[in-house]
Amino acid sequence: TSAYSSPAKSLGDPGITPLSPSHIVKDSDADDAVEQLFLVVVAIDFGTTSSGYAYSFTKEPECIHVMRRWEGGDPGVSNQKTPTTILLTPERKFHSFGYAARDFYHDLDPTESKHWLYFEKFKMKLHTTGNLTMETDLTAANGKKVKALEIFAYALQFFKEQALKELSDQGGSDFENTEVRWVITVPAIWKQPAKQFMRQAAYKAGMASPENPEQLIIALEPEAASIYCRKLRLHQMIDLSSRAPVNGYSPSDTIGTGFTQGKEHVRRNRQSRTFMVENVIGEIWSELEEGDRYIVVDSGGGTVDMTVHQIRLPEGHLKELYKATGGPYGSLGVDYEFEKLLCKIFGEDFIEQFKIKRPAAWVDLMIAFESRKRAAAPDRTNPLNITLPFSFIDYYKKFRGHSVEHALRKSNVDFVKWSSQGMLRMSPDAMNALFKPTIDQIIQHLSEVFDKPEVTNVKFLFLVGGFAESPLLQQAVQSAFGSRCRVIIPQDVGLTILKGAVLFGLDPAVIKVRRSPLTYGVGVLNRFVEGKHPPEKLLIKDGTRWCTDVFDKFISADQSVALGETVTRSYTPAKPSQLVIVINIYSSEQDSVSFITEPGVKKCGTLRLDLTGTDASVPNRREIKTLMQFGDTEIKAMAVDVATSKSVKVGIDFLNY
Repeated sequence: TSAYSSPAKSLGDPGITPLSPSHIVKDSDADDAVEQLFLVVVAIDFGTTSSGYAYSFTKEPECIHVMRRWEGGDPGVSNQKTPTTILLTPERKFHSFGYAARDFYHDLDPTESKHWLYFEKFKMKLHTTGNLTMETDLTAANGKKVKALEIFAYALQFFKEQALKELSDQGGSDFENTEVRWVITVPAIWKQPAKQFMRQAAYKAGMASPENPEQLIIALEPEAASIYCRKLRLHQMIDLSSRAPVNGYSPSDTIGTGFTQGKEHVRRNRQSRTFMVENVIGEIWSELEEGDRYIVVDSGGGTVDMTVHQIRLPEGHLKELYKATGGPYGSLGVDYEFEKLLCKIFGEDFIEQFKIKRPAAWVDLMIAFESRKRAAAPDRTNPLNITLPFSFIDYYKKFRGHSVEHALRKSNVDFVKWSSQGMLRMSPDAMNALFKPTIDQIIQHLSEVFDKPEVTNVKFLFLVGGFAESPLLQQAVQSAFGSRCRVIIPQDVGLTILKGAVLFGLDPAVIKVRRSPLTYGVGVLNRFVEGKHPPEKLLIKDGTRWCTDVFDKFISADQSVALGETVTRSYTPAKPSQLVIVINIYSSEQDSVSFITEPGVKKCGTLRLDLTGTDASVPNRREIKTLMQFGDTEIKAMAVDVATSKSVKVGIDFLNY
């Protein structure tokens, strides 16, 4: 067969991953060679607010192990994940990650701490940066800038080392990186450059390499959740719409208490961190028939994104019905509203100064807010108290010359009071008001998706991700859409994506059909046709009339593409001696594009064919056949020299063009 094997190969798919002549295999055992490569799949859910990893041995795929518990941990936050925070020394070397980073930073003397570089919630930068490159910077709490690529690589390297250490401890011998297939999750709405950025960071962290790209798979968060939700049993979820007692408690209990009992039930049943995924299709699927549709809403810290899937029986393969949509409506929005509230009470000038001058105390205040944020519920009647750090009270007095209490009295924000124990006392309405803008955006966005013709007759809505733990969000989704479909929440909702990502790494071909988020193509010259082409596009070259800037479309926005399906084009070097062909790739959100000069059409990347090392002496007109694949989680390409059938090195780049 070919000189490159691909993970898709063993799954009965034409193997089209980027060309990597890494292991040459004989035909007979081509499949085994791929299978035996990896002993374990480790998935990393790199979240905006918290992160974690889980793994499964390829020999026992039904067991998913969630990482060891972390030291540290917050009141009111019981989870297996650790905060996505990272601390670098004043010399910009990696120091610590997660709770350890936060606690160490917090314990530093303020004179010292201003030299240390502390980063949190930095993943959103990849979503919000329009022109992301390898040079994009992140800003630390003290205002200093560091290359984003370094921070992401440090974080991934930390997880790589933790996971390999845990695997080695468990197996009693050193576990090699080569034995691991890594999976990193990203939001489905991320553009191609952000996905490529994650891949580059993983290469820098030593998880995989350009020579061995298939060791790393990028998984899309709501897809991973969808794969896991298919396997749910009834005791592993909460059905917000059911009227029958679920899991032994009746729905007359409020959602919140049901949740805690559910959690207790899980805790009793699972002292271990190992989750059994039954190989049968879960009970929920026994209700799903061929062609049934469901929507997965992944609501995390930074983004909310959703995907609509349809079941294809008998194997239970999935088909995406509508391109992934969503936006920056994660639970960070609630933190932002809290910050706006503080600015309203104490003044924006003070809050800005406080964040810069007392960064560790600011982190403290946000941790205190986080635990109260988790206590917010629709039916709550008693107020929520948020402890103000001493240095906040102290610094405010220095800054303004009067007390925090005075500020609260004169701010006329009537639902926030000062309690004598040094706390902000918020009424439940005040807390709910902080959630409202974010939840409204989620509901609004979901309504738009539900109105699309492809999204009629949705049977279930799975609400997953960390923000799905919020009873306020649960209630809003249930009351808005409960009449249209059943709203289901997996029990350990914060770990859904992590477990689904492991399952995806074990069988990446489970999602057979996806939708392209954008229209992609290249600019070409076509023969000029009078009456069809605009006269200003006419170019006469050697007596031939050409039309310039024609958009040659590879794939349309929201077009459905099967896994392994390729788009083929042939390119010829302009002159025989040419060693590199560079072709610009353009994208648009519109379906019908005729010219690359149209509004909304952007240059988004390059396709680079390296012709060195292929035998140039053969024909004088060489034809390079390029195959591109749009049906996977990343766009991939390969190329062949038609005359010699030799593969040509090809690079498709959305970051450094």
